[in-house]
Amino acid sequence: MRQRQTIGVLTFHRCINYGSYWQARCLVEGLRARGHDAVLLDHDSHAVRWAEWRCALRPRLPLANAPPDLGLYAAKIRLFMEAIEALPHSRPFTIDQPDGLPHYGTVVVGSDEVWNLRHPWYGGKALFYGDGLEGGRLVSYAASFGNQDAGDGLPPLWAGRLNRFAAISVRDDNSARLVQRSTGIEPDLVLDPCLQFPDTIPARRGEAGAPYLAVYGHDFPSWFAESVRDWARRRNYRLVSVGYRNEWADDQRLATGPQGFAELMAGATAVATNFFHGCVFALLNARPFACVMSRYRANKVRDLMQLIGAERHLLSDAGFGAAVQDVLERPVDGAVLHRIEALRRRSDAYLAAALE
Repeated sequence: MRQRQTIGVLTFHRCINYGSYWQARCLVEGLRARGHDAVLLDHDSHAVRWAEWRCALRPRLPLANAPPDLGLYAAKIRLFMEAIEALPHSRPFTIDQPDGLPHYGTVVVGSDEVWNLRHPWYGGKALFYGDGLEGGRLVSYAASFGNQDAGDGLPPLWAGRLNRFAAISVRDDNSARLVQRSTGIEPDLVLDPCLQFPDTIPARRGEAGAPYLAVYGHDFPSWFAESVRDWARRRNYRLVSVGYRNEWADDQRLATGPQGFAELMAGATAVATNFFHGCVFALLNARPFACVMSRYRANKVRDLMQLIGAERHLLSDAGFGAAVQDVLERPVDGAVLHRIEALRRRSDAYLAAALE
C-alpha cells in the first residue's frame, strides 16, 4: 500500500485567474484522493497581491474599462477569494521568507508558470525553485516556464537550483527543452492537473436552454471574432463572454467565479478562446473549440495541441477564418481524447514514482 505523506503544493493559487485556481485545486485534491495529506503552501506578498488585483480590475490595461465593469470585476475578485479560502492551506507566510513552515515529507512545485522568470510579478521568486524550503523531498508536477523561450536558455544560478529536485515533470515541450539544455535532466512530460484529475471539477452545467458558444479570453483579433460571430449567428447561438468583456459577444458574464466558470464551460455547445485553459476546459467537456494564438501564451498552447494531436484547433492569422468555422462545426477527434487518456496514465505513473 502506498504510504501516506504530508505534501505541500507550491503554485500560484491566489491568482484571480480561472486556470490558476482550477489547476491548484485539481492538484491538491488529486493528491488527497491518492491518500496523501496535501495542502497549498500559502505564500503571501503585498506587492504581488496588489499587482494581481490591479490586473483583475483592469484586465485590458492600458485600455479603460467600460463604465459598469469595475464593480463587476470587483465582484469576480470576491468570488475568487471565497473559493480560494475554502481550499486546504498551510499557515500563511511571506513569499520571500518561508521560515518556520512545518516539515512536509514532499513539496510539489507546480503547475502554472512557476519557473517563468519573465512573469510580471512572480518572476524571479526563488521560492518556486526551492529556496527556503527546508527538509523533505522536492519534486515538480507540470511546471512551466510560460513565455520564457527555450532558445534563450536559463541563467546558471537558476539552472543550479533545479538540480535540487528529486523528480522533474513539465507540461509543455518548451519547458522540457529548457530544463534539458540547462541541466542535462530529461524531465517527464505530463498533463495539466485539470486534465489529469477531471473528477475534481464539478460536472454541473450552467445555462440550460438555448445553445451558446462560450468566449473565453480577451483582445481577440477582429478576423477571429468575426468568424466566430458569423458561425454562431447562422446557428442562432448566443455568444457568452466568460470572465472578461468582449464587445462582440451577446452576453457579458464578468462577475463569474471559478465554479460559475466551470459550469458555463461545461454547458457550452462550443468554445472560442485564446487562453490555455480555454482549450483545457473544452477538451475536458469534449466540446468543439477554436483557439487563436497569442504571443504571451504561444508556447504552452502550441505545445499542448501538439502533445495531444489537436493542432487543427490552433489558428494563427486571418487566413484561417474558414478553419475557425470548420473546427467549431466538428466534435473533438476521438483520437485526441484517447491520447489524453494515455497521457493521464503516464502522468499517474510519474506521480507514483515521484512520491515513493
